[in-house]
Amino acid sequence: MKQTSHPDMVALTQVRRGLPNSDAIPGLADARLLPDQEFHSDWDTIVLDGDLKERVLRQAVVSVQVRHRVAFHAIPLHGVILLSGPPGVGKTTLARGLADRVARSVRLPGRTQWAFLEVDSHALASSSLGKSQKSVHHLFNDVIGEQAATGPTIVLLDEVETLFTDRSQLSMEANPIDVHRAVDAGLVALDTLAKRHPDLLLIATTNFADILDPALESRADLILPVPLPSTEARQTILEGALHALVTAFDASTDLLSPQTLRAAADASEGLDGRRLRKAVAEACALEESAAANPARLTPAALIASLRGVR
Repeated sequence: MKQTSHPDMVALTQVRRGLPNSDAIPGLADARLLPDQEFHSDWDTIVLDGDLKERVLRQAVVSVQVRHRVAFHAIPLHGVILLSGPPGVGKTTLARGLADRVARSVRLPGRTQWAFLEVDSHALASSSLGKSQKSVHHLFNDVIGEQAATGPTIVLLDEVETLFTDRSQLSMEANPIDVHRAVDAGLVALDTLAKRHPDLLLIATTNFADILDPALESRADLILPVPLPSTEARQTILEGALHALVTAFDASTDLLSPQTLRAAADASEGLDGRRLRKAVAEACALEESAAANPARLTPAALIASLRGVR
């Protein structure tokens, strides 16, 4: 293809072939077909307490099945799942893994593959200052809507509070009229998409549920708080990270003993999953010998590192 091709023409060509070109559409961070092995690993990697993973999967499956057979006015499902919680707890990883699991679990007649789109809300907002309404309308109706018209589609709206900020909390510095219209456009688009495309799912994540517009929350079929990991979850997360380290560097298996893992989990209260995994590498940096060769990491250094990470 010649380099002189117009970006919009490139994007439309890709849409006809099955997926939009994420490089040519502002706010679109990723586009791929599902199932996807990388996302499959994400589902296995994420550690949550209780049956949270199974619950969100069941909700996604129910949403698709019910919307295909029951009228929207009877049960107004929007196909929107909202994951909220502090940074680092795995909301985005869970969302990607969920997308893959839905694609593997839900088989629709005549449909063999699901499409996946990821929206970078910050990129969309920054590229559309002063014309947010038009950009939001284009993304939801022209990009997502056209993709959903070709077959089952899952959309990840990461950090969705950027697109659906609570209109009652807007300040004059935030260009409230522009933002207000953009939120309105997004809400109308969600209603339209829900009615037209029963095999469209939108998985939204937020670190700041308190600044989300209530109208978005009312459209969510499930609002799932993703909390900081419990002691048991922290132990499982640390075990996975340490097992990878032991395997890669032939480190001491003492790091994987039940006593070490329990002590490490107890020492890491309040840490999120991402911070826990990083803490394993930080522990190696505490001593020169372990920094030069991570195989020399000791349980004592690991626990000392976890106690110091806050």
